[in-house]
Amino acid sequence: MRQGAQGSAEAGAPWAAVGRTGAGVPSGRGQGPGRGQEQGQARAQARVPQQGGAVRGEHTHSEPPVPVVPVVPVVPRARPVVQRASVRGQILDALRAALVAGDLRPGEVYSAPVLGERFGVSATPVREAMQQLALEGAVEVVPNRGFRVVERGVRELAELAEVRALIEVPVMLRLARTVPAERWAELRPLAEATVRAASSGCRATYAESDRGFHRAVLSLSGNEQLVQIAEDLHRRAQWPLVGGGPGARGRADLIADAHEHTALLDALVARDLDVVRALVGEHFAGAAAAG
Repeated sequence: MRQGAQGSAEAGAPWAAVGRTGAGVPSGRGQGPGRGQEQGQARAQARVPQQGGAVRGEHTHSEPPVPVVPVVPVVPRARPVVQRASVRGQILDALRAALVAGDLRPGEVYSAPVLGERFGVSATPVREAMQQLALEGAVEVVPNRGFRVVERGVRELAELAEVRALIEVPVMLRLARTVPAERWAELRPLAEATVRAASSGCRATYAESDRGFHRAVLSLSGNEQLVQIAEDLHRRAQWPLVGGGPGARGRADLIADAHEHTALLDALVARDLDVVRALVGEHFAGAAAAG
C-alpha cells in the first residue's frame, strides 16, 4: 500500500509541476519524474529571445530603440486672402482717382453693382472701398441706393488749406534749420516728377505725385502720425468742388503749382526761412482758390 501510494504521488508529480509553471500541458504517460518540468522550461526558454536577436516590436539593451517618426497631418492650404485685399485696394485707388478727376461728380449717387461692372469686378470690393471713402468723408451712404459723392464748397476747401498750413509750415521751418542740404537734394527727383505729372494735364496723376512730394518732406520729421494726418488733409483738399467739373483746375494751374515744389526745395537748401514760409502759405492758398 505504501508503495502504491508512493507510485501514485510520483505519477501525479508531473501534473503538479506543470500546474506550478503555468504551462497547462501534461508531460505524457511513461515519462520519468521531472521530465515535463524540463520540457516546460525548454518551452519558456524558446519564448525568450537569444542574445544577438530580438523579437519584432521588443527592445533589448544590446541595440538602440527604433526611433518613432511623428506623423505630421497634411493640412490643406488655406485660400489666400491677399488677392481680395489687393483687389479692394486697387478699386479704392481707382475710385480716388475717379473722384479727383471729376468722373465721380459731387451730389451724384453711385451703386456698387454698377461700378463693379465698370471695373470688371463684383460689387463686394467696390462696396468695401466705398465704405472706406465714407470714413474719409468723400462719400455718404444712401440706404438701398448706393453712395453719394459729398458736395463741398469753397469755404470747406479754404478751411482745409488753413489747417494744412498750421500743421506743415512750422514743421517745414524746423526742418529748414536742421536738415542738411544733401538730404533736400535727394527729394529733387520727386519735385521734378510733379512737374511732369502736371504737364500731362491729368488731375489724378498730379494729385498722387503732389501727395508723394509733401509726404517725403514731412517724413524727414520722423513723426509718422503727423505724416498720416497731413496726407489725409491733403487728399481731402484734392476733391473737386460743387459745379467745378473735371476742368476746374486746368493744366496751367497744375504746372504753376508743381513749380512751387522746386522753388520750395531751393529755399530749404538755402535755409531761407522767410521764403519757405511765404512759398508754403501761397502753395496752400493757391490750391484752395483753384479748387
